[in-house]
Amino acid sequence: MHRIFVLLFAVCIAVSCTAQAQVKTLTWTPSVVQSGSPELFRVAAPRDAEVEGEWQGHPLQFFPGRTGKAWYALAGVDVEAATGPAPIHVSIRINHTTREINTTIAIQPAHYRTTTITVPPKFVEPGPKEKKIIDAANEAKKTAFATSADHPLWDGSFRAPVPATATDSFGTRRVYNGKLDGIHRGTDFRAHMGTPVRAGNSGVVVLAQPLYYEGNCVIIDHGLGLYSLSMHLSRIDVKTGDRVQKGQRIGLSGATGRVTGPHLHWAIRWQGGYIDPTKLLRINLDKLP
Repeated sequence: MHRIFVLLFAVCIAVSCTAQAQVKTLTWTPSVVQSGSPELFRVAAPRDAEVEGEWQGHPLQFFPGRTGKAWYALAGVDVEAATGPAPIHVSIRINHTTREINTTIAIQPAHYRTTTITVPPKFVEPGPKEKKIIDAANEAKKTAFATSADHPLWDGSFRAPVPATATDSFGTRRVYNGKLDGIHRGTDFRAHMGTPVRAGNSGVVVLAQPLYYEGNCVIIDHGLGLYSLSMHLSRIDVKTGDRVQKGQRIGLSGATGRVTGPHLHWAIRWQGGYIDPTKLLRINLDKLP
């Protein structure tokens, strides 16, 4: 009996040490993960390693840090993602030896409010003519999101697109003309008409045109499945295919599309899901070690 107890104790210690080693090897910021949260993953591994991962059914695309001692992946949790444990798998291959990390990350609920908005009826119950325009817009967005650069195009931390106050509009349940119409997947900035709108980070413009609900819209690919969307512009100053730098003007704020007044709707999309732009602005991406 004593031998069995000693053996079980040794097994528990080994499992505990393995779990602690995995935690040290794989970390993420912010440490508390919520629906709509962006996340920066870090894996302690040398530059000559091959690092791959998967989380929430999406690939984690890692890139090496500046000093070659760690790999990073910028990801996120969709605002409508289910809460609870989300398994994560990371594979680290060094000199023909592979190390696997399997653990779970608890996704906590985020509490969003409900707002009521009145807009022209055509934006709630579009007719046949409007539906054709909507279908064309959906195809344009589908094309824009079809491919993304296989490496980071962003340069350091993201910056706000306008010098204006960001509202707490992300994640709100929106009722248009008395009809629930889903969740708000971006953040509205109180930008006056004609305010210069700038790229939140460097990347390539994959869409720059008027859309039905979004109005004049610019979508920028920042690489590795990460996009930013600027909507309701009064003017577009870039075209599809343009490479833009962080802080470069891409247009002017306005009130085009489904709006009640001038403002900028700024959204961040990762692997098809939408994450809170204001939280992304708080993640330090400068000179990742």
